[in-house]
Amino acid sequence: MRITVDTERCMGSGMCVLTAEEVFDQREDDGKVVVLRPEPPAGDRDAVREAVGLCPAGAITLSAGDRT
Repeated sequence: MRITVDTERCMGSGMCVLTAEEVFDQREDDGKVVVLRPEPPAGDRDAVREAVGLCPAGAITLSAGDRT
């Protein structure tokens, strides 16, 4: 699993951080998403999938990686 974000679409709601704080953070200046772990470990993947679904802007996408 690999995470990508479209920071132009991100509206800084913070749902991703609230759902998967080990994987996502927000920029200090505008609150937009920062991916801390673009290839999250297996233990965080369910939370990442939930965060993708909760993102009101649809700014987070997942793609298959070497490890799914």
